Amino acid sequence: MFCDKCGTPLLSGQRFCSRCGKEFAGMMIAGAPTRSRVAEHIRLVGILWLAWGAFEIMSSVVVYILANTLFSRSAGGIDEVPLWMHPFMSGVAVLIFMKAIAGLGAGWGLLQREPWARLLSLVLAFVSLFYPPFGTALGVYTLWVLLPTKSEGEYQAQSRDPAAA
Repeated sequence: MFCDKCGTPLLSGQRFCSRCGKEFAGMMIAGAPTRSRVAEHIRLVGILWLAWGAFEIMSSVVVYILANTLFSRSAGGIDEVPLWMHPFMSGVAVLIFMKAIAGLGAGWGLLQREPWARLLSLVLAFVSLFYPPFGTALGVYTLWVLLPTKSEGEYQAQSRDPAAA
């Protein structure tokens, strides 16, 4: 190990640089394991996917309620609404709900370090890029953490799958 100020070689456990006098705050341990980018960010990505999934469940419920109140002729909705609007809005609500369930599964899987959660999160991240501003931010952050080639190996190393290790 070397001093990051002057480059002088250091001994293990040395608190001050012998050349420039810089103090090293923590105990220096040679060969200490460094945390990877995936390990540092995986918990936050999982929590954000859980939050996004909960938000989408609420959104799907709102869309479904609107479809069955405002856009339904049988519920006394607006008379000028085309007939196709009620089934279309109901279908949109169901699709949003399915994506929300997948987001909750991805978040839970990432927190549990399941081997399938990385792929599911990447697929959902690409889809979420089209939901500005928060979906886009979550998609970009997920892609930044999980997409690089090194990230796959790091995630597999942390995975609960014994065959991956």
